[in-house]
Amino acid sequence: MTASRSRVGDLAIVLHSHMPYVEGFGTYPFGEEWLFDAVIRSYIPVCEVADRLTLSVTPVLADQLEAGGVAGRLEQFLRRFRIESCEADAAEVEPPYRPACDAEAQRYRDALEGIRALDGDLAALFTQPRSEGRVELITSSATHAVLPLVATDACRRLQLDAGLRSHGRRFGPSAGFWLPECGYEPGLERLLAERGLGYFCTDQSAHEPPLAALAPVATAAGPVAFTVDWDAVSWLWALDGYPSDPVHADFHRKSLRGARPWAIGGGPYDPEAGRARAREQAAEFARAAAVRLERFAAAHGRPGLIVFAIDTELLGHWWWEGPGWLAEVLRVAPEHGIEALTLGEARERHPAEPRPLHRSSWGEHKDLSTWDSPEVADLAWAARRLELRLLRALGSSVTSAALTRAARELLAVQASDWAFLDRRRQAGDYAWERSTGHARWLLEAIHSAAEPDPRLRNLAPDLSLTPLLEP
Repeated sequence: MTASRSRVGDLAIVLHSHMPYVEGFGTYPFGEEWLFDAVIRSYIPVCEVADRLTLSVTPVLADQLEAGGVAGRLEQFLRRFRIESCEADAAEVEPPYRPACDAEAQRYRDALEGIRALDGDLAALFTQPRSEGRVELITSSATHAVLPLVATDACRRLQLDAGLRSHGRRFGPSAGFWLPECGYEPGLERLLAERGLGYFCTDQSAHEPPLAALAPVATAAGPVAFTVDWDAVSWLWALDGYPSDPVHADFHRKSLRGARPWAIGGGPYDPEAGRARAREQAAEFARAAAVRLERFAAAHGRPGLIVFAIDTELLGHWWWEGPGWLAEVLRVAPEHGIEALTLGEARERHPAEPRPLHRSSWGEHKDLSTWDSPEVADLAWAARRLELRLLRALGSSVTSAALTRAARELLAVQASDWAFLDRRRQAGDYAWERSTGHARWLLEAIHSAAEPDPRLRNLAPDLSLTPLLEP
């Protein structure tokens, strides 16, 4: 490591890339637009600068990137509803707002070049930085199911198996596993060990002193638990975190055409001022991380590891200056004695030690209430009933094709996104309609000869029912 000071510790940046299965299920304001904007605003610019970090790519995201016709629709959406809209606004807005519209249009033109360079292979967004040795890719459950809330080991194994099959075919073997929503309960690591997975992330910040997160945990089953340093994450992921600076672009305020020429402070957005502030915040992050690592080393006599895990979509989509911030963090970290590592590298360098792990998540209240509480009890209990109904159909007269269709619908029902959106009253009735729709189609598959919904055309194409048949 080239650095201007001696090593104080290490930084494992983990970017979690995920999108629920929206391909073919609506456009504006809910549906494919979510996927398209995530590709345009986050995945392209983040993957351009990503280096010495870990990217989790959920199978359900990769399913959609691989689906036929998506690349073409994405390019059309980008040209018409992003580039042309910003260009139209730039020609009409008052002069102080023009630089913001011009910069946003250029940002989308750059994204269009990136998409065209992929030649229709959108999954290459992630395979290219991996092949260049800049990132480590890890997988997750098939549809981002919160595994502690899946009722049976058989269906937990189904989620795991489908996720690993998907990742293996597209990206190669995965040494680690992203627990959706960092949803963990004791014993879950046993299922990971069955599949040869070596590590996962968990948020234990509600159960242990903050600096304890800077050391990985050895589990009896074998996989290493990397505990997320929530104090460090909060420097960004908080109401007063880096993205809320007044000079940054205001994501929530937009023109009728969809451009965002306002700064959070209320005036015209100055793109260069936003980029400069992001660079300053990257230096602030590196300084604060170094202090944190120094405190750990002084207390424990060895270097610590900050596991900084966030959603990839926060960088670039929600926080427009995020990719620039990330690039600058990676550039300046060595100047503060910090080396960036992938989780695989961190596993080799930082010995794990046994300590208790508790049922938890990185969600609200650090528990599982976001996905299993009175507000979403109908969705939570329906998913459990449907899971048992599918298992009961095994060995009956239901055909293999119908069971496979029903299993895909169950995977769709189990996605964490529906309860999350419904509980937070986001996306109107979209989440509830998606969950109940998949429930209805699952029962149709078991009880009738109805054709499968064509919109679920590319969910879990590598699915095998074998995990449901294991003793």
